Amino acid sequence: MPDVACLEDVWRREAPYVLAALLRRGDPLEECEDAAQEALVAAAEQWFRDGVPANARGWLIRVASRRLIDAHRADAARRRRELTDDLDRSAPDRSVTWSERTGDLDDSLQMLLLCCHPALPPASAVALTLRAVGGLTTRQIAAGLLVPEATAAQRISRAKATLHAAGARFGPVVLAELPTRLHAVRHVLHLVFTTGAALPVGSDVIDQDLTAEGIRLTERLHRALPRDPETAGLLALMLLVDARAAARVDERGDLVVLAEQDRSRWDHARIRRAIGLLEEALPLGPAGPFQLQAAIAALHAEAQSYADTDWPQILALYRMLLAVAPGPAAELGAAIALSEVDGPESGLAALEPLLAARPRDHRVLAARAHLLEAVGRPEAAAAFRQAATLTDSLPEQNYLRRKSTIAPGHDAVRRRDG
Repeated sequence: MPDVACLEDVWRREAPYVLAALLRRGDPLEECEDAAQEALVAAAEQWFRDGVPANARGWLIRVASRRLIDAHRADAARRRRELTDDLDRSAPDRSVTWSERTGDLDDSLQMLLLCCHPALPPASAVALTLRAVGGLTTRQIAAGLLVPEATAAQRISRAKATLHAAGARFGPVVLAELPTRLHAVRHVLHLVFTTGAALPVGSDVIDQDLTAEGIRLTERLHRALPRDPETAGLLALMLLVDARAAARVDERGDLVVLAEQDRSRWDHARIRRAIGLLEEALPLGPAGPFQLQAAIAALHAEAQSYADTDWPQILALYRMLLAVAPGPAAELGAAIALSEVDGPESGLAALEPLLAARPRDHRVLAARAHLLEAVGRPEAAAAFRQAATLTDSLPEQNYLRRKSTIAPGHDAVRRRDG
């Protein structure tokens, strides 16, 4: 008999295809999702008793189709005929592997495109993607995004209403719109991953369920578009960051910064795969933001130690990134790389404009504190303490406060606070 984890795995794998089969005929997303959820409830009852059927997807589509037909009894004949066609198209073809079934891949891609519609704000798109494509419950989404369950439910509900108001429907995207829509999809998947990779609130550094979901969905997009260099770059970036996960916390769960990580604990098989993806993607066209970020992460991953890092090359890549996708994160990375190439004083000067623009960004303040410490300036301890007050991550707070107790100027801070 299957356990709860088994049912969750099946649902996460099949959810987008079940919804795709229902949505193809133009029914609103909310109605289709309700029918799919009813099918899942029925599966939980019957599969615990009889076992998971060989064609779980077909079973779920069939049951969900019936629920949808019941909800629209007035046109039951038309819906039954159309959804039966969907069911037939979704039946497994045992002569080919899953990855070779382009129809499945198209459905998965179309679902991602719908959930990441340009009309949706990023927070709503993330929640809807995790629900409709990831198959997560509202409670799981709320836990992963560190928001109340009611907030997650509201984001999903508003996303559905926004799609309905925008006239968005499941189906092929106009070719001219595809680059913009894919850009939105990649952005949402990146948000899913980065939220889990550096939790902004709470006592944990990483939410491995959320990072795994981001990677899983990006793997799916990459299978659909294997020659799209930015999707390959995004997947490579996620794999490179995730490869360091085991070394980012110590046995007490405390944060370990990159310079102090035990690199023997990195997942080197995952690093090799990511670098292979990047090497295949870079020759396909001009490097986009995700490829450049992945190239930076690859240079860190290939260095035998922090001291061996190729900082001049990293600085050059950050400058390329600023040219194609300027933003605070790239500016901060470039300033840190500059400090490694030309010295901490140069880094401090480069941070000044960013600090003026983002005076309450704890990452900018923490970088400044590290550079002040490097040059032995007595403001360092106070800078670490100020950064600690501006983050809601307990591991970051603890790390920054520990640094403040050993940084130059810590005696003055202790006397003042005492």
